Amino acid sequence: MVCYINNVALEAADNHLLIDLLAARGISEPRGLAVAVNDAVVPRAEWPTHAVQPHDRITIIRATQGG
Repeated sequence: MVCYINNVALEAADNHLLIDLLAARGISEPRGLAVAVNDAVVPRAEWPTHAVQPHDRITIIRATQGG
């Protein structure tokens, strides 16, 4: 299936879980991360059970410090 991460098309296995998709992208430290699927924030506690559907639009945002 195809999904989009930060507006970039990505081929992923069917029934991929959000946590697995993040791990496949090399994201293992969730601290400071926010993830939205189709413009709805997915709470971190739901990442291990949230199934990614074909054509989902996933936005990953990492908080940074600065002024």
